[in-house]
Order: sequence, then C-alpha cells, then structure tokens
Amino acid sequence: MAERYVVGELDDHDEAWPDIPAPAEPGSWQAPAELEQRLYDMLTRHAASEWPDEESAEEARGDLQVAYLRALAEDLVYVPFRYEETSPDPARRTFHVHDTPVGGLVAVYTRGLLPRPHPHVVFEAYTLRDLADDLPGHVAGIAVNNRTPVPMLMAADEEEREVWRTLHEEHWDEDGRTDRLVTRRTGAPPVGRLLHGLALGAHMCFVNGEAWNNPHYHGLGLSTERERLAKWWGVTGREEWQETQRRLLDGDITPWYWEFVLDARETLAERRPGGRPGAVDATAWRECVELTLRERAAGLPAKERGADWEDFVGHVVGLVGKVLRYEARFRADGLLPADGTVRSVAAWDIGRASMMARWGYGARYATRAELREAVTAASDAARAAHTSWPDFSAGYALGRCLHFDEEEFGGWYQEMRAAHHALGTLPDSPWSTVPFRLPGEAGRAG
Repeated sequence: MAERYVVGELDDHDEAWPDIPAPAEPGSWQAPAELEQRLYDMLTRHAASEWPDEESAEEARGDLQVAYLRALAEDLVYVPFRYEETSPDPARRTFHVHDTPVGGLVAVYTRGLLPRPHPHVVFEAYTLRDLADDLPGHVAGIAVNNRTPVPMLMAADEEEREVWRTLHEEHWDEDGRTDRLVTRRTGAPPVGRLLHGLALGAHMCFVNGEAWNNPHYHGLGLSTERERLAKWWGVTGREEWQETQRRLLDGDITPWYWEFVLDARETLAERRPGGRPGAVDATAWRECVELTLRERAAGLPAKERGADWEDFVGHVVGLVGKVLRYEARFRADGLLPADGTVRSVAAWDIGRASMMARWGYGARYATRAELREAVTAASDAARAAHTSWPDFSAGYALGRCLHFDEEEFGGWYQEMRAAHHALGTLPDSPWSTVPFRLPGEAGRAG
C-alpha cells in the first residue's frame, strides 16, 4: 500500500521564504540565474553612481524602477501563499498582506530565488499583468525579492498597475520563454548521481524553459503544476504520482514491443561480422520480428492472443519501417552520426521519470527524499541502458516521436531536434559539464 502523505508531515523546514544576505563586497554576488544577475548588476550600478542634485537622483530612481519592472515583465513572478489559502482559481486565493509603515505590502519573488519547496508555504506564478489584475485593491505595494541582494519596493496603486500592464504588453513573449537551455549558476548539486539524474530531464527542461540542474523545482507554481499533471498524466494525488513514478522507472509505460523491435536488430547484428546494426537488412529484420512474435505466441490459446492478433503482428512489424525512416531523418538532422542507429528507447521513460520526480515535488505529491531517490534511480537506469548523452538523446527523441509524432516531423520532433543541438553545443549544457559515465565508473551498456 502506498505510504500516506499529508502536507506538513514531511519536509518541514525553516526556508519557507528566501533569505539571502547581501555580500560584504558590492558587486561580488553570484546570482543563481540570468534574471537575478541582471537585476543585481542594475542595482549595483545605481548604488555606485552619483548625481548632481536631488532632482537628478529622483529621476534616476524612477528610471531604475522602470528598468527593474521591465525585467520582471519578461518573466513570471512568484507570490507565496499558505497552502490552505491558495486555489486553482486565482480569485479565491488569500494574499498575505504585511502591515508596514508605508502600507500593506505583498511579497513577490523572481524564479531563481525561490527556496526549496515547503509543505505549508507554496508559490503561485503570475505575469506582471495578472498580478496587476489579481492583487487586492487595498494593497499599497509589492516588496520584490525582499531579504535578498536584489530587493525593490514598488507602489501598487492603480496608476502603477497600468504601468505593469503596459510593460507586460510590450515585453511579454510566451514563446521566448520556452525552447531554451537554462542552467542555474548556483544551488545545483555537485557532479554525481543526483546531478546526472536531473540532467536526464534536460530535453523537457529545454522545451519548457526550466533550469535542468535545479533540485528545488517550483515550475509554474503549485496550481499550474497540478493542472499539468492532471491533464497530461491523469495524476491528481500522491498515490497516483507514486504509481506513475514507479512505472516510469520500471520502463512500464513505453510499449514493450518498441524495445523488442530494436533488440531484434541488435540480435541480428551480433550474428554478422562487425556487428553493425545499421548493416542489418530491413527484410531480415522484419522477418525476425514476425517470426519471434509468432514463436512466442505459438503455445497460447487463440482467445489469449485476442481477435486482433494479426493486426498487432502487422503493427509491430511495421515499426521496422517507421524506425528506419526516423533514423534516416535523425542522421540528416544530426541527431545520429552518418552510420548511427537507435539502440534503445529506454531513455523515453527514464527521462520522463526524472521530470516526474520534479513535477511531483513541485505539486507537493512527493517529498524531497522521494525526489532524490527517484532521480538517482533514473541515473542508474540510464547508465545501464545507454552509452552516452547522444545515445540517450537519440533514444529519447525516437520514443517521443513514436508516442506523439506519427511521422509528421512536426512540433514534437522539431522540439527534440532543437534540444539535441542545444545540448550538444552550448557550453553550460549538461553534456558539456556532467560526464555520462560518472567518475570511477567503467564499462558500457550492453
């Protein structure tokens, strides 16, 4: 029976809100991500500047606030809520308003500064426009990134909120936030099984514009993460998450016959001089697949094989041609070398297992310990099934295409092509910074 988990019983800690002291030496702070670094550089330059009079200084402060807001308008901001006071419906959320000498303030944070998920305090994501619309009218201002090296106090009267809406319209680009490699500059685990396991989710992190090496996943905020899990996976609670996570780690979600077809080619290749899968004749491969399927089913009663048995055999045999056509496209687009083939699609479940651990943690269906256990188990499975990052990537891409693409070579494929090239070329990619074989590890997948 799945372990019972009630929010608040596990993972309680004191880091509910960010609390990052400013460095003693101005300008020396290493921000966790690009946005925070941009804000820090902006504030540092302002603090080091001098103005001839108070009027000039006031104008510079106004320019600084507009520049800060412009940066916020390009990304999401995150607002903390008590777990019991948030809701999938933004209109039903209870904002925590802090009484201060300048009026009631609501805390707001940028993504890179969020602490590890907490059982009682959760974060919801907003665009600057949505924040302007949803903040209660009596809120006087927002305290952005309070108790960090990049704080800013902003008024939130109706005139200022119109500025937020205008900046959103000018600078928000939904597509610009996705299909990009994001790497945390601080706070990532050291090289080892945990970081390696996080790197296995880099394809999906690229597609969603998430940091691949962030172990403290909040995603798009609690409500959106739960909505996405329900929509794409049918996961609406802890037990469903546990079952899905287990099946992914066991390779039990990808159809078994995908790997069966690839294994048949490997078996034929081993019988040939040189053992090259790419040299296996397609007709021989199809015959091997069909013969093996029929031999395995020969002893079964007809009713166990099912009325659609012949259709099933035809479908599995037909996968040979589909794989060959995808591999030809992969070679043309650089996902495979000139004579390369896909050895295994185990990566498709393993990579999704790495992400499922994060999604469950961000949705508060999983504990921090469970995330780490699942991600390190994914690392072990990947290193057992695949030989290198490119080998893993080709298997992941083929699995995704077989699942979604139907040989259209549309968005499902194009995202994988873009991710593969980014991961293979950019200097802060996991392929450049995390060895596929961990230090001290020898051997290869067989």
